[in-house]
Amino acid sequence: MNRALTACLAVLLAATTQSFAQSNPFDMSRERPAADPAIELPPQADGAGDDQPAAEPKVDGEAAAATGGAGDGFSRYIVPFDALSLTGEVDERTWSIYLTPSQAQSGATLKFGYQNAIVIAPEASALSVFVNGELVGEGPIKASDTAELRSYELPAGLLRAGSNDIRFRVQQRHRTDCTIESTYELWTEIVPDTAVITFANAESAVLSSVDDIRAVGLDDKGHTTFNLVVPGMQQPSRAAGLMRLAQGLALRGHMPAQRIVFSESLPELGKPGQLTVVAGTVDELSPLLPSLPDGAAGGSVAAFVRDGKTNAPVLVLSGPDWPAVQSAIEAVAEPMDRPSDVPRDVVNTERWLLPETPVIPGNKRLRFSELGIETREFTGRRFRSKFSVAVPSDFYADAYGEATILLDAAYTETVRPGSRIDIYVNGNIASTVPFDSATGGILRHLPINVTMRHFKPGPNLIELEAVLMTEQDKVCAPGAPASTDARFAMFDTSELHIPDFARIGRRPNLAATSGAAAPYRNSVGTIPLFIDRADTDTLSAAATFLARMAVAGGRPLAVEMIASPLAAGARNALFVGTLPELPKTVLTQVGIDPSRQMSWGSAQAVGRGADTQKAIDEWQTRLSGGAWRTQMTALQDWVKQEFDISLSSLRILPEEQGVFAPPETASLLVAQGANPTDDATWTLVAAPNARLLNDGVAALADINQWQQIAGHISTYEPATGSVKVVPITNFNFVETRPASIGNYRLIVANWLSSNILFYAVLLVTLSVLLGLATASMLSRLGRRQ
Repeated sequence: MNRALTACLAVLLAATTQSFAQSNPFDMSRERPAADPAIELPPQADGAGDDQPAAEPKVDGEAAAATGGAGDGFSRYIVPFDALSLTGEVDERTWSIYLTPSQAQSGATLKFGYQNAIVIAPEASALSVFVNGELVGEGPIKASDTAELRSYELPAGLLRAGSNDIRFRVQQRHRTDCTIESTYELWTEIVPDTAVITFANAESAVLSSVDDIRAVGLDDKGHTTFNLVVPGMQQPSRAAGLMRLAQGLALRGHMPAQRIVFSESLPELGKPGQLTVVAGTVDELSPLLPSLPDGAAGGSVAAFVRDGKTNAPVLVLSGPDWPAVQSAIEAVAEPMDRPSDVPRDVVNTERWLLPETPVIPGNKRLRFSELGIETREFTGRRFRSKFSVAVPSDFYADAYGEATILLDAAYTETVRPGSRIDIYVNGNIASTVPFDSATGGILRHLPINVTMRHFKPGPNLIELEAVLMTEQDKVCAPGAPASTDARFAMFDTSELHIPDFARIGRRPNLAATSGAAAPYRNSVGTIPLFIDRADTDTLSAAATFLARMAVAGGRPLAVEMIASPLAAGARNALFVGTLPELPKTVLTQVGIDPSRQMSWGSAQAVGRGADTQKAIDEWQTRLSGGAWRTQMTALQDWVKQEFDISLSSLRILPEEQGVFAPPETASLLVAQGANPTDDATWTLVAAPNARLLNDGVAALADINQWQQIAGHISTYEPATGSVKVVPITNFNFVETRPASIGNYRLIVANWLSSNILFYAVLLVTLSVLLGLATASMLSRLGRRQ
């Protein structure tokens, strides 16, 4: 009997064992276990609760995560990131997923795997999961040795058709250390390829209408792919329509990392996070599909069919001729149209960040409750909260502007002087306010000035961090239980006030393009698009880049294919292709060294460019005077850090923008400049070859990389996955709004703050003139002897 029972348990344990590849999130801990390609998941997480069902093994995404082919249901990945790490003593991430009506009505279970730092004390730490604001599961954080699966049944009626909010929240405490520095060692990682919602009804995987494109979902790395199968895609007359289709799909999906892939034959169907769209006439599609939707032979059709083998949904856009196919494309794209001259109130970030990001055009106050921050009491050492706000593409207040946080908070007498509140903007420290009182206090609308130096067009992440020091933490008695008494509280009545700021566009400014699709979003007519050749890689890269711009701008961009830069005229244009095939005129206008047109990417060893540059730097150091130059550089860095003064701000005339030679470590560049007549903007997207172009644009389309695009030129380096920025040294102003004295005053204020030497010379000149005028006036007045 005992042997039989032991054998049964062994079989059950083997059936529920799960291995997964652990991602490597950012953290400051040295205690993370080494990456293991096969970490065994236990059959059941104790933290799931006694009333929860046993955790099931990870769903095979290739088989069931997207298609619903499994007979007992199907699963959808829910984490829109390639890694999700919750760090510090308190942290949370909130986003939404879109469900079809049948998915919302189906029984569902939320499952995920997680692992945490070994220094986390499980008895004082908890991981909570919320769906649509309701707590669906909570348990201690205790998976430091091996990853752990948790599973929570979702109550009937909790899910709804449309957007559903998902929130992961942690409260973490260190086992032994009570210092502020130890809080940086705390992390809990949610493993994306184990985080799914499993639906009991397999038929709920069916997509039945164009609106269901929003439910395309994600793969196990948080990516979304739209496979566009177009047999006649190389016909030039169809390119503009296909670019519009790509943008319409991207705006409907609105996922954080979307890629468009063109092909002339059907790809492998049924993969999670992928939707196949077939576009063409009836005659072109008949060899690809066994049957077409009813009515395709007589008119325009936009409908889903199901693949007979995999049961995967396939969107078919067809008709008897290409104009009918174009009408089907409009059924996808036209509902996404928005007027180009109507500004947005919010930037839709809900698929990766909730709440949606409000756009602040100037002089506006927002309560923290409107920004998604709740009143929170805190018992630990380092409290952190964050929200997002957006500024328009013509934002120009990065040298003088200041926002104000009117903070409502409280702290007890246990908080020692020297504690502080730090404000970060896009990861850069923007303000620090110390706690001076030794007896605690309540702060009512305490004004904290926040420099707008680090703001950029589009969404901006603002983080508030309270660093709290107490005598209890200083003693840090071994074995002492974690304090449950709140020492700090922040209230949702706090406010963010952003005053009026200068509004004028700049050319070039890639940050405005990545943040708000400027200047293309506000173009009234069509946007000229130059593609060097109509192969699958180049078309895919152009479509992916346009789709990402459409999401940034909130509307599809009407494009017109051109065969020569001369055809762009005085319009804002976009050029996509391989550097050897692009016209030299385009390279010259955006500041790319034409001599590198044929040689870029010719190095056979990856990283040779970096090695060469390193050798050059070493030889420069060896030369006579190298030590002197090093000291001068150190002095410049010190002046920049202490007084925020750089050499560029001490120039009377702007520095000329030099030509840029793409490094061998980069596989893609995005550059921007003026057209030959200096009345429009040209943006170039280029790579050494078509394959690198497609892969590089797909990597940049990830929202985390896309938000790094800025300056005059940005390059993507695949070896490190980083974006390098060449700053703007010379630019032209572009009027974006009606002239007004108030706006011009703000523009002049910011320009003088950026050019302090000119300001100093002007101030001295005016002082001398005032002195001469005063002397002249006094010489004419009074009694003369």
